[in-house]
Formats: sequence, C-alpha cells, structure tokens
Amino acid sequence: MDADARPESSPPGHKGSIAGEAGGDVPRPALVRYALGSAGMGVYVTVPGLLLLYFLTDTLGVAPWLAGLTLLAPKVVDVVVHPFIGSLSDRERALRGNRLRLLTAGCALAPAFVALFAVPGPVADRPWAAAVWVAGWFVVANTLFASYQVPYLATPTDMTVGYHGRTRVLSFRMVVLTVGILIGGALSPLLAGEGDSVARYVVMALVLGVFTAVFQVVGVGGVRDLLPAERPSVAPRSARAAAPARRRGPRSAPAEVLDVLRRNVPFRILALAYLLASATTHLVLAGLPYYTRHELHRPGFTTVLMAAFVAPALLTTPLWFRLSRRWGKQRCLLAAQAAFVVGALGLGVGDSAGLAVPVLCTLVLGVCFAGLQLFPFSMVPDTIRGAGSTETERTGAYTGVWTATESVGAAAGPYLYSAALALGGYAAARAGQEVTQTSGAHTAILLGFTVVPALLMAGSLVVQLRYRLDAQAARASAPTEDEPVR
Repeated sequence: MDADARPESSPPGHKGSIAGEAGGDVPRPALVRYALGSAGMGVYVTVPGLLLLYFLTDTLGVAPWLAGLTLLAPKVVDVVVHPFIGSLSDRERALRGNRLRLLTAGCALAPAFVALFAVPGPVADRPWAAAVWVAGWFVVANTLFASYQVPYLATPTDMTVGYHGRTRVLSFRMVVLTVGILIGGALSPLLAGEGDSVARYVVMALVLGVFTAVFQVVGVGGVRDLLPAERPSVAPRSARAAAPARRRGPRSAPAEVLDVLRRNVPFRILALAYLLASATTHLVLAGLPYYTRHELHRPGFTTVLMAAFVAPALLTTPLWFRLSRRWGKQRCLLAAQAAFVVGALGLGVGDSAGLAVPVLCTLVLGVCFAGLQLFPFSMVPDTIRGAGSTETERTGAYTGVWTATESVGAAAGPYLYSAALALGGYAAARAGQEVTQTSGAHTAILLGFTVVPALLMAGSLVVQLRYRLDAQAARASAPTEDEPVR
C-alpha cells in the first residue's frame, strides 16, 4: 500500500467523466436508473437464502446435512467463477470501454431461477436426486448472477467520485436493493405457502423471476447512463499486444484472489470482516422459517419478521449516510455490528414474552442490516482507489473477489444452520407430512438462530477493528467534497 491518502484520479483510458474529482456532481436521474438494477438483485440474493434450505428439508425431504451441502457446494464454485468474471470484465472495459456485454448476459438469470425450484416429479421423489437438481441449477443461476453483479458493482469505482460521493452512490443502490429484498422476502413466503407443494414454489419463482428480469434490463440502461460522455476508444490491435500482462486476458481465479488479497491489506481486512457478516445475515434468513414455525408457532409470521428485518433499511439508509459524514464509515459500521449482536441475542426469548420482543429485536437487526450493506460496499472502492492507479485498472478483479466473498458467506450461513439442525436431530419431511421435532431439535433451531449469529457478528466486529484506511481516506477527500449529488 503506497497511496492511502493519494488524490484520486480518473482510471486510465477515461477521457471524460460525469463527475468531478470530488464526486459531487452526479445527476440524480442517472443514479436512480443505475440503482433500479439492484431491485432484481435484491430478489435473487433473498429468496434462495430465505427459502431454499427450507424447501429442501421440508418439501423435498432432504436431510439437513445433505441440504446444507447442496447449498454450500455451488457457492464454493463461486470462489473460482466470480474472480474469473471480474478479470473478464476488466478485459472488456480495456478493449471496449465498458462492461456492458457481461452485464447483459447476466439478464438470463430468471429462467435459471425458476428451474431451481421446478424440480420434476420423478426427481422430487428421490431426495438425493432432488439435491443434485437444485445444486446443478444453483451453479447455473449463480454464474449468471455473477455476470450481472460483478460488472454492476464495478461502476462506482469506474466513476471518478470521492470518499463521500461513493457512499452517496451506494446509498441510492442500497435503498432500491432494500426494496427488492423486501419484495422478495415478503412475497416469496406468501406465494410459496407453507411449503406444501413444489408447484407453489414454481409459481413463486415465475412471478419473482419476471420482476428480476425487468429490473435487470433497467439496470443495464442505468450503467450505460453513468458511462463517461466521451467513451474511451478501443485500442488498436498493436496497442493491445503491447498491453501489460494483466490485460492479456483473465488470470486464473486462485492467482487473482491471492494477488488481490496479498497486495491490498485494507481490502483483505474488509473482505474477511464482510465474509463473517454475510454468513451471519444469511444464516438469519435461512433460519427464519424454522424459527417462526417451531419457536413462535406461527408459520405465517415469516413474512412479518422478514418485513421487520428489511423495511427499516428504507428509512435508515439515508440516516446512516448522514451519520457517516460526521463519524466516518468505519465507526458507523462498528456500531451496526455491535447492535446486531445485541439484537440477535434478544431473539432468544422466543414467544415467552409475547411477539413484541421478537419483532422489536428484528427491527434492530434491520436497522443494523442497512449499515452492514451500505458501508462495506462503499468502502471497497476506497480500498481500490487508495491502492493507486495500477489497482484501479483491475477493479473488476477486486469486485469479483468481493462478490465471491459475499457468495461464500451466503453459503456458509445456511450451512452452519443446517449443521446445527443436523446435530440437534431435526427431522426432514416431504410436502404435506407432519413431523414432531425432538427437544434437541428445538434447542438447535433456537441456538442456531440466536447465539451462532451473535458469535459470528462479534467475530466480524473484531476483524473490522483492524481496518485503518477510513480516517485517511476521509481526510484526503474532506477539502474538496462539498457538493451534494443532485
């Protein structure tokens, strides 16, 4: 790291920009169109995390340990896929001036999302075969999602916005992402019912798949709007041949991951902390249907608690942004992590004190969730810009590593919860079957949903304490970043 406080400059090849160096003059309509692409992303990151484990154990009859592996294995593949797509998007930008081809390819996500739940009857009759079907389509869907997500999230770093400007751009995205999460999290349990048939899940996937596709297409147009008015020209063939080695093509994924993590210490700390935080939030999503059914004895309450978890972000994201301008991103993130630990432990009371306590604790988690999403994503461009112009040339590689980290966390959380269920002796069931769970299973459902996420988030907080770039980045941008985003 040699440029923590170095003034930021345009990425190589940029001949124009929609924003000044300080990042204060980004038109609001362009930001809104860009942010709308997150609505479909919010649906996809929510619905599998919320329902897929429950779909496997309580509709297809897959044992908890196998269901956890079914969700974990495809995400491990993401460790290779995401950095590869990131490097590929860097190559696209170097040769074409944008990342739009990959972004457009990712719009084919919806059919794979539907296939994930559309398990044919003969396959659904065999739990092992059903697990293989779900795992296979999960790999396909995750790959298409990465093709969209990686170039989409590279956009804030491609822009010449500064420290607070990046938080502003990501706050627009976070609000729309929250709407997508809320729609996916609230509608999917209602449309799927209590998991009494595969057909209900297919209807759910069709409805939300159409929603996802529409907003993905809108997002592609939004990214195009945010491209510089004067686009970088495509380099001649001779210039391409003389380009640095990293531009010759996508590097091997393990080499890309190791190189990015080795070179950039703040990014490495941020990624590890976010890995633990992502595992925590996705564990809560995966455990929510079990908690509401077996501990609150209200299966239909999943939609209520999901809304309580997500809705606060619509109100608190702008407040988090304002606080970050006064306190800095790091302090706000640490506060969100600490409060999340308290809220998770509070859920341990179950319904013994009435339903008001679980709802209140879930609202606390929702407020924290907004900060846990906003600040790490807005800090990633800080770590890339702070590393100097050499690293900004491979923003896609960084984004690929970051989204792979998020993806692994998204798998690790449900896997840890499924392991807790397996240890407690939770009994899987086919659609329509009634199974009485043992006291050990109830203990596993409760502790896995409260104590385990509290410990994971506490670990994330401890790691985040080692992050030192935030104060330096804020000082470097403070003199020039005064204008609000219009």
